Amino acid sequence: MFLHIGRGRLLRKKDIVGVFDLEITSQSKRTKAYLAKKEKQNRVINVCDDIPRSFVVASEEGRERVYISQISPQTLKGRSNEIIQD
Repeated sequence: MFLHIGRGRLLRKKDIVGVFDLEITSQSKRTKAYLAKKEKQNRVINVCDDIPRSFVVASEEGRERVYISQISPQTLKGRSNEIIQD
């Protein structure tokens, strides 16, 4: 099962650790530090063409990655109930 997070990017539902609202969480120093660390490790993947609204943390093949998406967390939650089947 897959979740579409933007720009044609699909993530396996079982790989998704969490979906976070960028507007709310980016106010936290810890979140800023976490995202900066992942950026330095080249683990941030931008999958948006517009203003980023959320970030999705996924663990793929034992490696944590952060996807920046223009899709709101609420929309992603709704899509998760309509998962694309293999």
